Amino acid sequence: MTTRPEHMSARARRFTAAAVIAAVGGVLPLASAVGTAEAAVPIAANSWSTLMYRSLTADAQLAQLRTVLGSRKTAFAGAVADVTAAKAAGTGAQARLTSATDARTAAGEQLAAAVQAATDAKKNVAKVSKQKPRSAAAVTKATNAVNAAVKTVNTRKVQVTRADDVLKQARTDAGSATTALNAALGAWKTSSLAVAATEKAIAGLGSAESLAAKAAAMSQDVVNQTRPAFTTQDTAQVYGVTVHKSVAFAFRHMVDAAKADGIAISGGGFRTKQRQIELRTINGCPDVWTAPASSCRVPTAIPGRSLHEIGMAVDITSGGKTLTSKSPAFAWLKVHAAEYGFVNLPAEAWHWSITGG
Repeated sequence: MTTRPEHMSARARRFTAAAVIAAVGGVLPLASAVGTAEAAVPIAANSWSTLMYRSLTADAQLAQLRTVLGSRKTAFAGAVADVTAAKAAGTGAQARLTSATDARTAAGEQLAAAVQAATDAKKNVAKVSKQKPRSAAAVTKATNAVNAAVKTVNTRKVQVTRADDVLKQARTDAGSATTALNAALGAWKTSSLAVAATEKAIAGLGSAESLAAKAAAMSQDVVNQTRPAFTTQDTAQVYGVTVHKSVAFAFRHMVDAAKADGIAISGGGFRTKQRQIELRTINGCPDVWTAPASSCRVPTAIPGRSLHEIGMAVDITSGGKTLTSKSPAFAWLKVHAAEYGFVNLPAEAWHWSITGG
């Protein structure tokens, strides 16, 4: 693995998640198991690796998601305000449209009345002109009435034209208001979905402790599934320590976290079955293949049973020295190692693995 170590100052060190925001209208989805793509094929190993990745990034993801949620809630509040304003604008525009419609109807009725009055006035001129004896005064009066009626018609026509313009603008404004309201409602819906999706992501994130506990509960299955198909291609180097790829991410960040607390840890991880046989001999086991580990001068597992042979155990050193129960590194690991999926074998202060075996 090539992940760069992160140096943080708090007890619960967490690798900063690459990017939480990625989908659902900008909502950020939960980070997938970045750094675990090299995990071994067995399902249990992949699951363990993914759970530990999620555990070790849970705090960072939660902080990012909460930041995202805050911004989304702010956007949602703005969308609500926009909808309220758009509704008010729409109500005003509709009122103006109703008023303009009424005014246009009234203007049209007044024009029709004026036209009728002018028609009647013209008929009256014709009638007065035919009367015998003909009265010039009556004709003049009737003619003046026609002129006045025509003038009123012209005035009413202007009023109708103005009413048409006002009505046209009112219709445009009402249409724009409707468009604006629909857009505001769309933004409100999108914002609401974004808030809900982020809240769901937070709820589904799970605590670092619960995720690590799930990984711990399946650690024996990881061993059982990994051992039959294990090859050296399933290993990776972490600061010079060879471990199984599925535990490399967690081990790397345990080393980083210890270093940030002033504790240097390293050690011996993977070793071949042949090397295990050699160690059984070197450590004076009564029988290489049958004697219990405790019968050796230095407890050494029977070949084929050691977790070192699949890279899921590390004999940890600090400052080049094997750990004892009084080592500062041992004290640090007793408090923190479980966060990274490692458990101590009580009989051996230096021996840490994913099962404690």
